[in-house]
Amino acid sequence: MKFINKIIVVCLCASVFAGGCGQSGQDTTKSKKSESTGSSKKNTEQASSDTEASKDIFAMDTYMTVTAYGEKAQDAVDAAEAEIERLDTLLSTGNADSEIAKLNEQKSAALSEDGGYLVKRALELNKETDGAFDIAIYPVMEAWGFPTQNFRVPSADELTGLLKHVDAAKISYDKDTREISFEDDQMKIDLGGIAKGYTSSRIMDIFKENGITSGLVNLGGNVQALGTKTDGSNWRVAVQSPDDTEDYLGVLSIRNKAVITSGGYERYFEQDGVTYHHIIDPKTGYPAENGLVSVTIVSSDGTLADGLSTSLFIMGEEKAAEFWKAHSDEFEAILETDDGTIYVTEGLKDSFTTDLDMKVITK
Repeated sequence: MKFINKIIVVCLCASVFAGGCGQSGQDTTKSKKSESTGSSKKNTEQASSDTEASKDIFAMDTYMTVTAYGEKAQDAVDAAEAEIERLDTLLSTGNADSEIAKLNEQKSAALSEDGGYLVKRALELNKETDGAFDIAIYPVMEAWGFPTQNFRVPSADELTGLLKHVDAAKISYDKDTREISFEDDQMKIDLGGIAKGYTSSRIMDIFKENGITSGLVNLGGNVQALGTKTDGSNWRVAVQSPDDTEDYLGVLSIRNKAVITSGGYERYFEQDGVTYHHIIDPKTGYPAENGLVSVTIVSSDGTLADGLSTSLFIMGEEKAAEFWKAHSDEFEAILETDDGTIYVTEGLKDSFTTDLDMKVITK
Protein backbone atom coordinates (compact mmCIF):
# COMPACT_ATOMS: atom_id res chain seq x y z
CA MET A 1 0.00 0.00 0.00
CA LYS A 2 1.32 3.45 -0.86
CA PHE A 3 0.12 6.62 0.84
CA ILE A 4 0.87 9.94 -0.84
CA ASN A 5 0.50 13.22 1.01
CA LYS A 6 -2.19 14.92 -0.98
CA ILE A 7 -2.77 18.16 0.88
CA ILE A 8 -0.34 20.72 2.21
CA VAL A 9 -1.64 22.95 4.95
CA VAL A 10 -0.10 26.39 4.94
CA CYS A 11 -0.75 27.66 8.45
CA LEU A 12 0.70 30.69 10.14
CA CYS A 13 4.29 30.99 8.85
CA ALA A 14 4.99 27.29 8.29
CA SER A 15 4.06 24.69 5.71
CA VAL A 16 2.90 21.34 7.03
CA PHE A 17 2.50 18.26 4.85
CA ALA A 18 -0.72 16.47 5.64
CA GLY A 19 -0.29 12.86 6.60
CA GLY A 20 3.32 13.47 7.62
CA CYS A 21 5.03 10.84 9.71
CA GLY A 22 4.65 12.27 13.19
CA GLN A 23 5.18 10.09 16.22
CA SER A 24 2.00 8.70 17.71
CA GLY A 25 1.03 10.44 20.92
CA GLN A 26 3.66 13.14 20.67
CA ASP A 27 2.38 16.53 21.80
CA THR A 28 3.83 19.99 21.98
CA THR A 29 2.44 23.08 23.64
CA LYS A 30 3.76 26.52 22.83
CA SER A 31 2.91 29.83 24.46
CA LYS A 32 3.47 32.97 22.43
CA LYS A 33 3.18 36.17 24.42
CA SER A 34 2.99 39.79 23.42
CA GLU A 35 6.29 41.63 23.28
CA SER A 36 4.79 44.40 25.36
CA THR A 37 5.52 44.20 29.10
CA GLY A 38 2.25 45.88 29.94
CA SER A 39 -0.54 44.04 31.70
CA SER A 40 -3.38 45.31 29.54
CA LYS A 41 -6.41 43.22 28.87
CA LYS A 42 -5.51 43.23 25.17
CA ASN A 43 -2.11 41.68 25.85
CA THR A 44 -3.62 39.05 28.13
CA GLU A 45 -6.19 38.11 25.51
CA GLN A 46 -3.51 37.93 22.82
CA ALA A 47 -1.34 35.59 24.90
CA SER A 48 -4.36 33.40 25.61
CA SER A 49 -5.50 33.22 21.99
CA ASP A 50 -1.99 32.44 20.75
CA THR A 51 -1.39 29.52 23.12
CA GLU A 52 -0.93 26.50 20.84
CA ALA A 53 -1.33 22.79 21.51
CA SER A 54 -0.65 20.23 18.81
CA LYS A 55 -0.55 16.45 18.81
CA ASP A 56 0.44 13.84 16.22
CA ILE A 57 -1.60 10.65 16.37
CA PHE A 58 -1.65 7.39 14.43
CA ALA A 59 -5.18 5.99 14.11
CA MET A 60 -7.58 4.81 11.41
CA ASP A 61 -4.53 3.52 9.49
CA THR A 62 -3.12 7.00 8.97
CA TYR A 63 -1.12 9.76 10.61
CA MET A 64 -3.11 12.67 12.00
CA THR A 65 -2.34 16.08 13.44
CA VAL A 66 -4.69 18.03 15.70
CA THR A 67 -3.88 21.67 16.48
CA ALA A 68 -5.76 24.19 18.60
CA TYR A 69 -5.13 27.77 19.75
CA GLY A 70 -6.57 29.26 22.91
CA GLU A 71 -6.55 29.16 26.68
CA LYS A 72 -7.85 25.56 26.77
CA ALA A 73 -5.94 24.40 23.70
CA GLN A 74 -4.28 21.46 25.45
CA ASP A 75 -7.58 20.25 26.94
CA ALA A 76 -9.17 20.45 23.50
CA VAL A 77 -6.36 18.50 21.82
CA ASP A 78 -6.37 15.82 24.52
CA ALA A 79 -10.15 15.42 24.19
CA ALA A 80 -9.79 15.25 20.41
CA GLU A 81 -7.23 12.45 20.68
CA ALA A 82 -9.54 10.49 22.98
CA GLU A 83 -12.40 10.95 20.52
CA ILE A 84 -10.31 9.76 17.58
CA GLU A 85 -9.29 6.63 19.48
CA ARG A 86 -12.88 5.98 20.61
CA LEU A 87 -14.27 6.23 17.09
CA ASP A 88 -11.46 4.10 15.66
CA THR A 89 -12.21 1.36 18.20
CA LEU A 90 -15.93 1.63 17.54
CA LEU A 91 -15.95 1.66 13.74
CA SER A 92 -12.88 -0.15 12.42
CA THR A 93 -13.59 -3.26 10.35
CA GLY A 94 -10.09 -4.44 11.26
CA ASN A 95 -10.97 -4.58 14.95
CA ALA A 96 -12.88 -7.80 15.68
CA ASP A 97 -14.45 -6.17 18.74
CA SER A 98 -15.80 -3.10 16.91
CA GLU A 99 -19.53 -2.80 16.42
CA ILE A 100 -19.10 -2.82 12.63
CA ALA A 101 -17.01 -6.02 12.66
CA LYS A 102 -19.59 -7.66 14.93
CA LEU A 103 -22.40 -6.47 12.66
CA ASN A 104 -20.66 -7.97 9.64
CA GLU A 105 -20.39 -11.27 11.51
CA GLN A 106 -23.87 -11.38 13.02
CA LYS A 107 -25.78 -9.53 10.23
CA SER A 108 -27.85 -7.51 12.72
CA ALA A 109 -27.22 -5.14 15.61
CA ALA A 110 -28.42 -2.17 17.62
CA LEU A 111 -25.89 0.51 16.71
CA SER A 112 -24.36 3.22 18.85
CA GLU A 113 -25.32 6.84 18.27
CA ASP A 114 -22.21 7.38 16.15
CA GLY A 115 -22.57 4.19 14.14
CA GLY A 116 -26.25 4.81 13.59
CA TYR A 117 -25.67 8.36 12.40
CA LEU A 118 -23.05 7.22 9.92
CA VAL A 119 -25.24 4.43 8.55
CA LYS A 120 -28.10 6.90 8.13
CA ARG A 121 -25.88 9.35 6.27
CA ALA A 122 -24.37 6.56 4.17
CA LEU A 123 -27.77 5.29 3.07
CA GLU A 124 -28.85 8.82 2.19
CA LEU A 125 -25.69 9.30 0.12
CA ASN A 126 -26.25 5.98 -1.60
CA LYS A 127 -29.64 7.18 -2.84
CA GLU A 128 -28.48 10.69 -3.72
CA THR A 129 -25.49 9.43 -5.72
CA ASP A 130 -27.45 6.69 -7.51
CA GLY A 131 -25.36 4.00 -5.86
CA ALA A 132 -21.92 5.54 -6.45
CA PHE A 133 -21.43 5.61 -2.68
CA ASP A 134 -22.11 2.15 -1.27
CA ILE A 135 -20.91 0.97 2.14
CA ALA A 136 -21.79 -2.60 1.09
CA ILE A 137 -18.78 -2.66 -1.29
CA TYR A 138 -16.65 -4.24 1.45
CA PRO A 139 -16.68 -7.87 0.16
CA VAL A 140 -15.32 -6.62 -3.18
CA MET A 141 -12.64 -4.57 -1.39
CA GLU A 142 -11.65 -7.72 0.48
CA ALA A 143 -11.39 -9.66 -2.78
CA TRP A 144 -8.92 -7.07 -4.11
CA GLY A 145 -6.97 -7.24 -0.84
CA PHE A 146 -7.14 -3.56 0.04
CA PRO A 147 -8.15 -3.99 3.73
CA THR A 148 -5.33 -6.51 4.37
CA GLN A 149 -2.77 -5.35 1.77
CA ASN A 150 -2.72 -8.91 0.40
CA PHE A 151 -3.31 -7.57 -3.09
CA ARG A 152 -4.65 -9.65 -5.95
CA VAL A 153 -6.75 -9.21 -9.10
CA PRO A 154 -10.04 -11.13 -8.74
CA SER A 155 -11.42 -12.96 -11.75
CA ALA A 156 -14.38 -11.52 -13.62
CA ASP A 157 -16.54 -14.43 -12.44
CA GLU A 158 -15.56 -13.86 -8.82
CA LEU A 159 -16.47 -10.18 -9.04
CA THR A 160 -19.78 -10.96 -10.75
CA GLY A 161 -20.63 -13.26 -7.85
CA LEU A 162 -19.61 -10.76 -5.21
CA LEU A 163 -21.51 -7.88 -6.80
CA LYS A 164 -24.74 -9.76 -6.13
CA HIS A 165 -24.15 -8.96 -2.46
CA VAL A 166 -23.29 -5.28 -2.98
CA ASP A 167 -26.43 -3.20 -2.63
CA ALA A 168 -27.02 -0.79 0.25
CA ALA A 169 -30.73 -0.89 -0.60
CA LYS A 170 -30.76 -4.36 0.99
CA ILE A 171 -29.81 -2.87 4.35
CA SER A 172 -32.72 -2.51 6.75
CA TYR A 173 -32.21 0.35 9.18
CA ASP A 174 -34.52 2.02 11.70
CA LYS A 175 -33.20 5.50 12.49
CA ASP A 176 -35.30 5.73 15.66
CA THR A 177 -34.10 2.51 17.32
CA ARG A 178 -30.78 2.37 15.38
CA GLU A 179 -31.46 -1.29 14.67
CA ILE A 180 -29.84 -2.59 11.51
CA SER A 181 -30.01 -5.90 9.65
CA PHE A 182 -28.95 -7.29 6.29
CA GLU A 183 -31.38 -9.05 3.97
CA ASP A 184 -28.38 -10.74 2.34
CA ASP A 185 -26.37 -12.99 4.66
CA GLN A 186 -23.25 -12.48 2.51
CA MET A 187 -23.32 -8.71 2.96
CA LYS A 188 -20.65 -6.76 4.83
CA ILE A 189 -20.28 -3.01 5.25
CA ASP A 190 -17.43 -0.58 5.84
CA LEU A 191 -17.93 3.01 7.04
CA GLY A 192 -14.37 4.04 6.19
CA GLY A 193 -15.59 6.15 3.28
CA ILE A 194 -17.10 8.71 5.64
CA ALA A 195 -15.58 7.93 9.04
CA LYS A 196 -12.63 10.34 8.82
CA GLY A 197 -14.86 13.20 7.68
CA TYR A 198 -17.22 12.50 10.56
CA THR A 199 -14.28 12.36 12.96
CA SER A 200 -12.96 15.76 11.86
CA SER A 201 -16.43 17.26 12.33
CA ARG A 202 -16.63 15.75 15.81
CA ILE A 203 -13.29 17.36 16.66
CA MET A 204 -14.66 20.73 15.53
CA ASP A 205 -17.48 20.20 18.07
CA ILE A 206 -14.95 19.38 20.80
CA PHE A 207 -12.94 22.49 19.97
CA LYS A 208 -16.03 24.66 20.28
CA GLU A 209 -16.98 23.01 23.59
CA ASN A 210 -13.55 24.04 24.90
CA GLY A 211 -13.89 27.63 23.74
CA ILE A 212 -11.49 27.19 20.83
CA THR A 213 -12.12 29.57 17.92
CA SER A 214 -9.00 28.75 15.88
CA GLY A 215 -7.95 25.20 15.11
CA LEU A 216 -7.03 22.71 12.45
CA VAL A 217 -7.41 18.97 12.01
CA ASN A 218 -5.45 16.98 9.46
CA LEU A 219 -6.59 13.36 9.33
CA GLY A 220 -4.26 11.78 6.82
CA GLY A 221 -4.93 14.50 4.26
CA ASN A 222 -8.52 15.13 5.28
CA VAL A 223 -8.34 18.72 6.51
CA GLN A 224 -10.95 20.63 8.50
CA ALA A 225 -10.46 24.14 9.83
CA LEU A 226 -12.20 26.01 12.62
CA GLY A 227 -12.42 29.77 12.26
CA THR A 228 -9.34 31.57 10.99
CA LYS A 229 -5.67 31.59 11.89
CA THR A 230 -4.86 33.54 15.05
CA ASP A 231 -3.94 36.63 13.03
CA GLY A 232 -7.45 36.68 11.55
CA SER A 233 -6.46 35.55 8.06
CA ASN A 234 -7.91 32.50 6.33
CA TRP A 235 -6.29 29.10 6.46
CA ARG A 236 -4.50 28.19 3.24
CA VAL A 237 -4.76 24.60 2.08
CA ALA A 238 -2.75 23.42 -0.91
CA VAL A 239 -4.22 20.56 -2.93
CA GLN A 240 -1.53 18.03 -3.85
CA SER A 241 -0.83 17.17 -7.45
CA PRO A 242 -1.50 13.45 -8.05
CA ASP A 243 1.52 13.37 -10.39
CA ASP A 244 4.11 14.87 -8.05
CA THR A 245 4.35 14.56 -4.27
CA GLU A 246 6.39 17.78 -4.14
CA ASP A 247 3.94 19.88 -6.14
CA TYR A 248 0.33 20.97 -5.80
CA LEU A 249 -2.54 21.93 -8.06
CA GLY A 250 -3.36 25.16 -6.28
CA VAL A 251 -4.13 26.76 -2.93
CA LEU A 252 -7.51 27.14 -1.24
CA SER A 253 -8.32 29.98 1.17
CA ILE A 254 -10.83 28.69 3.74
CA ARG A 255 -12.42 29.18 7.12
CA ASN A 256 -14.85 26.81 8.87
CA LYS A 257 -14.59 24.26 6.05
CA ALA A 258 -13.47 20.69 5.44
CA VAL A 259 -11.25 20.00 2.43
CA ILE A 260 -11.17 16.32 1.48
CA THR A 261 -9.51 14.79 -1.56
CA SER A 262 -9.82 11.36 -3.17
CA GLY A 263 -7.62 9.99 -5.92
CA GLY A 264 -6.49 6.68 -7.32
CA TYR A 265 -2.91 7.55 -6.36
CA GLU A 266 -3.63 7.22 -2.64
CA ARG A 267 -3.65 3.42 -2.41
CA TYR A 268 -2.85 1.09 -5.24
CA PHE A 269 -0.85 -1.90 -6.39
CA GLU A 270 0.62 -3.03 -9.68
CA GLN A 271 0.33 -6.44 -11.30
CA ASP A 272 1.56 -7.49 -14.74
CA GLY A 273 2.27 -3.89 -15.61
CA VAL A 274 -1.25 -2.69 -14.73
CA THR A 275 -2.01 -0.31 -11.84
CA TYR A 276 -5.14 -1.00 -9.75
CA HIS A 277 -6.34 1.65 -7.30
CA HIS A 278 -8.64 1.34 -4.31
CA ILE A 279 -11.66 3.42 -5.43
CA ILE A 280 -13.95 0.64 -6.61
CA ASP A 281 -17.01 1.32 -8.75
CA PRO A 282 -19.93 -0.57 -7.11
CA LYS A 283 -21.50 -1.13 -10.52
CA THR A 284 -18.50 -2.95 -12.01
CA GLY A 285 -16.39 -4.21 -9.11
CA TYR A 286 -13.30 -2.74 -10.76
CA PRO A 287 -11.34 0.44 -9.94
CA ALA A 288 -13.26 3.44 -11.28
CA GLU A 289 -11.95 4.64 -14.64
CA ASN A 290 -14.14 7.59 -15.57
CA GLY A 291 -11.50 10.12 -16.57
CA LEU A 292 -10.83 11.70 -13.16
CA VAL A 293 -7.53 11.44 -11.29
CA SER A 294 -8.40 13.66 -8.32
CA VAL A 295 -11.53 15.05 -6.65
CA THR A 296 -11.48 17.60 -3.83
CA ILE A 297 -14.65 18.50 -1.95
CA VAL A 298 -15.00 21.67 0.14
CA SER A 299 -17.89 21.78 2.60
CA SER A 300 -18.76 22.83 6.12
CA ASP A 301 -19.95 19.21 6.59
CA GLY A 302 -16.92 16.93 6.92
CA THR A 303 -18.99 13.75 6.67
CA LEU A 304 -20.55 14.89 3.41
CA ALA A 305 -17.20 16.02 1.99
CA ASP A 306 -15.66 12.63 2.72
CA GLY A 307 -18.46 10.66 1.08
CA LEU A 308 -18.71 12.90 -1.96
CA SER A 309 -14.99 12.91 -2.72
CA THR A 310 -15.27 9.18 -3.44
CA SER A 311 -18.68 9.40 -5.09
CA LEU A 312 -17.78 12.12 -7.59
CA PHE A 313 -14.54 10.33 -8.45
CA ILE A 314 -16.61 7.28 -9.41
CA MET A 315 -19.15 9.37 -11.34
CA GLY A 316 -16.63 11.02 -13.66
CA GLU A 317 -16.42 14.68 -14.68
CA GLU A 318 -19.77 15.15 -16.45
CA LYS A 319 -21.95 13.41 -13.86
CA ALA A 320 -19.96 15.01 -11.04
CA ALA A 321 -20.60 18.47 -12.50
CA GLU A 322 -24.31 17.73 -12.83
CA PHE A 323 -24.45 16.45 -9.27
CA TRP A 324 -22.84 19.66 -8.01
CA LYS A 325 -25.35 21.77 -9.93
CA ALA A 326 -28.16 19.96 -8.11
CA HIS A 327 -26.46 20.30 -4.68
CA SER A 328 -24.43 23.50 -5.00
CA ASP A 329 -25.70 24.81 -1.66
CA GLU A 330 -24.00 21.92 0.14
CA PHE A 331 -20.48 21.76 -1.30
CA GLU A 332 -17.93 22.96 -3.84
CA ALA A 333 -15.50 20.83 -5.82
CA ILE A 334 -12.18 20.75 -7.66
CA LEU A 335 -11.85 18.05 -10.32
CA GLU A 336 -8.74 17.06 -12.24
CA THR A 337 -9.16 14.94 -15.37
CA ASP A 338 -6.62 12.49 -16.75
CA ASP A 339 -5.67 14.99 -19.47
CA GLY A 340 -4.55 17.48 -16.81
CA THR A 341 -7.55 19.82 -16.98
CA ILE A 342 -8.71 21.36 -13.70
CA TYR A 343 -12.40 22.11 -13.22
CA VAL A 344 -13.50 24.28 -10.29
CA THR A 345 -17.10 24.93 -9.26
CA GLU A 346 -17.95 28.62 -9.35
CA GLY A 347 -18.16 29.00 -5.58
CA LEU A 348 -14.39 28.47 -5.40
CA LYS A 349 -13.29 30.67 -8.28
CA ASP A 350 -12.25 33.49 -5.94
CA SER A 351 -10.77 31.32 -3.16
CA PHE A 352 -8.74 28.85 -5.24
CA THR A 353 -5.56 30.07 -6.91
CA THR A 354 -3.51 28.06 -9.38
CA ASP A 355 -0.85 28.55 -12.02
CA LEU A 356 -2.48 25.84 -14.14
CA ASP A 357 -5.25 26.23 -16.70
CA MET A 358 -8.57 26.21 -14.89
CA LYS A 359 -12.14 25.92 -16.13
CA VAL A 360 -15.04 27.09 -13.97
CA ILE A 361 -18.17 24.95 -13.72
CA THR A 362 -21.27 27.16 -13.57
CA LYS A 363 -24.88 26.36 -12.93
